[in-house]
Amino acid sequence: MTKGGSSVLLIYTGGTIGMKEDERGMLTPFDFDGLIESVPELSKFTCRIDHYTFSPLIDSSDVEPGLWIRLAEIIRDRYDEYDGFVILHGTDTMAYSASALSFMLENLSKPVIFTGSQLPVGRPRTDGKENLISSVEIAVAKNPDGSAVVPEVCIFFNSQLLRGNRSTKADATSFNAFRSPNYPPLATAGIDIRYNRKMIAPATGKPLIIHTELDTRVSILEVHPGITPQVVRNILLGPETRAVIIETYGSGNAISKDWFIQIVREASAMGKILLNVTQCLAGTVNMDLYATGCALRDAGVVSGGDMTTEAALAKLFFLMGSTKGNAQVKSLLDKNIRGGITQ
Repeated sequence: MTKGGSSVLLIYTGGTIGMKEDERGMLTPFDFDGLIESVPELSKFTCRIDHYTFSPLIDSSDVEPGLWIRLAEIIRDRYDEYDGFVILHGTDTMAYSASALSFMLENLSKPVIFTGSQLPVGRPRTDGKENLISSVEIAVAKNPDGSAVVPEVCIFFNSQLLRGNRSTKADATSFNAFRSPNYPPLATAGIDIRYNRKMIAPATGKPLIIHTELDTRVSILEVHPGITPQVVRNILLGPETRAVIIETYGSGNAISKDWFIQIVREASAMGKILLNVTQCLAGTVNMDLYATGCALRDAGVVSGGDMTTEAALAKLFFLMGSTKGNAQVKSLLDKNIRGGITQ
């Protein structure tokens, strides 16, 4: 589409929003022109809407850091051409990708909005049309001084705009698929789009910098009843693992048995980065509250505060890619980088 005024780049990576049923009733991706034809409302925008399509398209479950690097490079290369960017992405790993891009794009002054759908855009009851239309409107929204209203990496889904690195997919079948349990929505779409301006991060006014050096040597240990020493040892002491996210109970509690704490101490003594996040959907880690949390803290585990697992993983990838020193990474984990943690 070629129109004057504002401009937005739609980046189509794949996902349910761009699927259609074939003759066998199977969902298969169709090209971007087909997507535009299914959403004729886009032609009513006065802004210019261009598109970039990944080839081949990427299923959400196949997303890897290489996709994030490509997205960051596309945004960098076209940054001066557009007022905002809308990324069409599968829902299963959208929160991971939005979290990663939030850390990879430093000094962002333009909206980068992830969206998708639970039903293909060609279905009669699809949620994809509204998600896409509102995402485009948010991507070109301006303040009176011409600056972007939302200069952040976000997810728009089911009438809510969420900070990307505060989001998690919480429902596999509802249109209300995403939650931001520890941070309020940045905007809510009804008859009008109402922006929660106090909660939106201001633009720095500095040139965009992208970070594409990611160190992915991170494992996740979910604590659960009946977990064995062998499992814990294999994950925490793995020779190829530089950091481990420990998903704990409640406010940061884990097994109090001697064998568990001993393995944690051993991993810490090896210099590994150990980060404590809660398994709960909402709330924060407080390792000073109970004895089991204190034991983890004393063994060298760092609190992840109220970070989501997705944000914790992305932050570790980013920080570990930026520095070779584990001590420096540990010192930055509780710092509020890109609004991903409450301090």
